[in-house]
Parts: sequence; structure tokens; C-alpha cells
Amino acid sequence: MKKIKIAHILHSVGGVDVSLRQILHNLDTENFENIIIHGDSDTENEFVNKDSKPVIHYKLSIHREISLIQDLKATLKALKIIRREKPDLIHSHSTKGGVIGRIVGFLTGTKVLHTPQAFSFLSAESKIKRLVFLKIEKLLSKGKAILLACSQSELNRAINEVGFPKSKTNLFNNAIEPIEKIFDLSIPKTWPDQYLCTVGRPCYQKNIEELIEVLYELNKNVDVHLVILGLGHHADHVKQVENLITKLNLIDKVTLLNWTTREDVLNIISKSKVYLSTARYEGLPYSIIESLALSIPCVVSDCDGNRDLIFNHYNGYCIKKNNVLEFTKKINILLQDQKLYDEFSKNAKDTFENHHNIYKKIKDLESIYRDQLK
Repeated sequence: MKKIKIAHILHSVGGVDVSLRQILHNLDTENFENIIIHGDSDTENEFVNKDSKPVIHYKLSIHREISLIQDLKATLKALKIIRREKPDLIHSHSTKGGVIGRIVGFLTGTKVLHTPQAFSFLSAESKIKRLVFLKIEKLLSKGKAILLACSQSELNRAINEVGFPKSKTNLFNNAIEPIEKIFDLSIPKTWPDQYLCTVGRPCYQKNIEELIEVLYELNKNVDVHLVILGLGHHADHVKQVENLITKLNLIDKVTLLNWTTREDVLNIISKSKVYLSTARYEGLPYSIIESLALSIPCVVSDCDGNRDLIFNHYNGYCIKKNNVLEFTKKINILLQDQKLYDEFSKNAKDTFENHHNIYKKIKDLESIYRDQLK
């Protein structure tokens, strides 16, 4: 029986990179073959399949920023690769991968599944940019590509705001392998043993400034430390965050860490008391899925992605309208009520096992791939 060949096109960073690797590590190698088309400076880590064998990959000038010349070069090169490789299906991931994948799919007649992992227009800080990005998404939605949402919130937004007809949408919730071992840190530990944490670069999306305000309110009554992982590329709000930390006299209460290995991230999350997110939007955040897998209750903003994972009075709290005082109140409840904390911790693990364990969910994705070729 001929294997189904899937070409993945993406800028392989952050959660998008995690998503692809989880798919590669678990997709049935007897029936599926993968190739990767990704950015020339996004990752140096090898892509491997379920059998731990390297996956063929190609590099393009795919970058986060818009560049007509570089984006055109990347599209033309991707076109040549797709024509040579002749995949049965293109699975594009993230905004830039989606644009290239859908154009190449149209030009070659190759069927396309596109997973936004959060629509690009949500990242626009100005109304004009948001309208322009939304217009592009609306235009691309008119093609033949099927939107494969990573969360119910993303699916709802695709239909209600972008304009995808329901018949051209599907859902596969982000999922990961169970976390069976926590490795020792590869970086020096400079923070206290008792702490809260968040994973995300200081930027408009992650809204770290609000989290600093929450920390300020918390420390009026209790001694609380916050570890923030994610400084580095595309962290354009670092100075604002650092200035706010200084202004609120929280220098000794915050540890800012650069991007590190996933093993380090899991180590830090696993020892955190509570996981926090004040994000303005998400796709379906892997850091929260990882927290659930590690039995860590979460207090998060009520935004796309977050609300699909955290349920009030069950595995944490989902705070409407990013209310700083409400955030503070709910965190304090979890810090002070051990019985409630233990209940939320158990429910967190149950949420992961029932809905986001890729060992149990990968067959759903395999069925979606097969259905596109009927």
C-alpha cells in the first residue's frame, strides 16, 4: 500500500515547532511519509519520525516579518520543491506557512490543510494593521484549502470572523506526549524554590506587563516570586516589562529567562506552584497543556486558546476582561487552600489525559489526513 506523503510548510518556532514535532513523533510511519519545508534560521534541531529516523527537510527564507522579496523567493522555492516531491497533501502551519502553502497548493493542484495556531490579525496592535491582516485571511479563505483549527475557539473565529464556511473547516486540538520524566536543569537556578511561572516572550500577544501588575498586587500580602521564560527573538516588549518591574520595585521578585531547551521549560513548570497567562490571544497554548500534563493548576486570561483548556472551579481559573484584582484573588485562593489546590491538580491531569494526550488522539489526525484524499 502506497504511503500518504505530507509536506509540512511552516516557520518552525515556539508552539508551531512543538506541534510539528509531536505530529512527526507519533504519526504512523507504515502509512504516512513526511517532508518538512521550513525557515532557514528557525531551528537547527533535527526533525525525526516515530521510528527516530530523520525526516527530509528543506529550508526557505521564511521569516516572521513581511518582506515581499524574501516571501516571493520562499514561495517560488517551495513551488519547485512541491513539484519535485509531489506530496499527496500539504499541511501548512502558522501565518507565513499558511500563505505560502495555500499559494503553492493552488498552483500545483495539491490539497491543503492549514492550521493557523492563532490568526495573524490578532497580533496587530493597530486597528489598520488588524483590518489589513484580516482582509488577507478573508481572501485566502476563499480558496480550496481546509482550515484545520487547533482549538474550538480558533474554529469559531475562523467561521464567524474570517468567513470560512463550516464545510471547509475541521478540528484537531493540540496534543502532546505524556511527560514521563523531568530532566535536571541545564541552566543555573537563581530563583527561590517557591514560585509561579509563565512561558512566553514579552510581546503584545503575551501581555506580560499585566502579569507584572498582578505580581505587584500579590506581593502586597504574600511573598511571591515569578519566573518568566521566553526572552529572545521577537520579544519587542522587553524594555517595557523591565521598566515596569523597576518602577514597581519588583526586581527581587522576578526572574527573566531567555529561551532554553524544552526539557528546562518542563522542569521549571513542574516545580511551579501555579502556571499563569495574561495573554490577549492564543491558538491552543502548549505551555498550558504541559502544565495540565504536569498536574499544575492554572490562572489564565479568558482568551482564545486559554478558555479551551482552563475551566473555572475545575482545573484553575479563567479571568474575564483581564481583571488584575480578580487574577490576584484567584491565585491567592490556590496558594492558601491546599485541599482545593490538590483537587484542581488532579483535574488538570484528567483534562490532559482525556483531551490532549497525543497517544490517544493521533488516530484522529490520521483520519483527517485520509479524508482529504477521498
